[in-house]
Amino acid sequence: MSTFQIEGGYQLKGDLEPQGAKNEALQVICATLLSSGITTIDNIPEIRDVLKLIDILNGLGVKTERISKGNYSFDAGNVDINYLKSPEYADKAAGLRGSIMIIGPLLARFGRGFIPQPGGDKIGRRRVDTHFIGLQKLGAEFNFDKENHWYSVTADQLKGAYMLLDEASVTGTANILMAAILAEGTTTIYNAACEPYLQQLCKMLVNMGAKIQGIGSNLLTIEGVSSLKGCKHRVLPDMIEVGSFIGLAAMTASEIRLKNVGIEHLGIIPESFRRLGIKVEQSGDNLLIKNTGHYEIDSYLDGGIMTIADAPWPGLTPDLLSVFLVVATQAKGSVLIHQKMFESRLFFVDKLIDMGAQIILCDPHRATVIGLDRKHSLRATKMSSPDIRAGIALLIAAMSAKGTSTIDNIEQIDRGYENIDGRLNAIGAKITRI
Repeated sequence: MSTFQIEGGYQLKGDLEPQGAKNEALQVICATLLSSGITTIDNIPEIRDVLKLIDILNGLGVKTERISKGNYSFDAGNVDINYLKSPEYADKAAGLRGSIMIIGPLLARFGRGFIPQPGGDKIGRRRVDTHFIGLQKLGAEFNFDKENHWYSVTADQLKGAYMLLDEASVTGTANILMAAILAEGTTTIYNAACEPYLQQLCKMLVNMGAKIQGIGSNLLTIEGVSSLKGCKHRVLPDMIEVGSFIGLAAMTASEIRLKNVGIEHLGIIPESFRRLGIKVEQSGDNLLIKNTGHYEIDSYLDGGIMTIADAPWPGLTPDLLSVFLVVATQAKGSVLIHQKMFESRLFFVDKLIDMGAQIILCDPHRATVIGLDRKHSLRATKMSSPDIRAGIALLIAAMSAKGTSTIDNIEQIDRGYENIDGRLNAIGAKITRI
């Protein structure tokens, strides 16, 4: 287990460029299983979760080649479906929640798919019912081995169907969509997730020969095709990393320019930070965050306390609420952070309270932050990263605190942020990896 040792209280200055989007990369890499042709994907973030998925594909017999940093080719012409029953696969897939998205492509192309109960962040109940209910509507037979915690789906031939998803699950939509591409007939998915990750997956599939209508909406119509070809695809900049860096600049009172952020795909993220009083300026495809020595939270017209809450796209992504919460600790004013999706994601606030933040945890989903208005700096302390997003939030807090903090279990941070210590040290941070 590795640890970050952070000497806080330093202002940063310089340029940062976001990595490729982790959530998109996991989806489009799984989609390469749908074709026997060669698919090349650029701007892949070389982070733990993505590299684990590539390793799983290697085990399945997919020929992968690292052409250059972040640029990989995938040849799924000779997939060994029996690998799914091996102990090696069980061990690797159980530790990566995103591996569940290989089920849809394998079911569509080979008629069967198996996966152990997926792992990932411990942030509350993350059910997978949506995935398998959708696949069943396409004609798949579903089984769950309770003793060994294995899911399996089989089908001789998937057939198009109408379905109304019980929740707009991003990974669920992706899995069902990929299965429907090779199904016989027309599939209609209503209440589909429509995040930029899904839009990118749809565009890649269309380039491979799929027929999809409604891209960018919550109503997708897929006309099944018999086969797909390879293609070339480029992953978008990671909007979660963009938001994390905006929060970092604010908390450390720094001036940072974020380059090539893919502004048209950021949705309301920049505006949501402006609601906290942070000055976010746009210049082309770059964002400049400056004059962050003081920022004041907006209030509603009637004087009520501002609420920052997650919502399905185009609402605010839940992956950034941890960062918003930390940023609010040094603002002037108060804000209610409402994490609707996951019931354990706010439990890291006890570490911030230990550092001197004024936070009331109302219940597992809501926390009220009373900003310190920089009258008191956070105190350095020893912490442990419980998940990817809380980990980056704690790192941001530690960088703003006076003194030296330590964060254990930084493998969680590495799952989502590539070389984060090296990139931040290059613009003035003091982070040592132990």
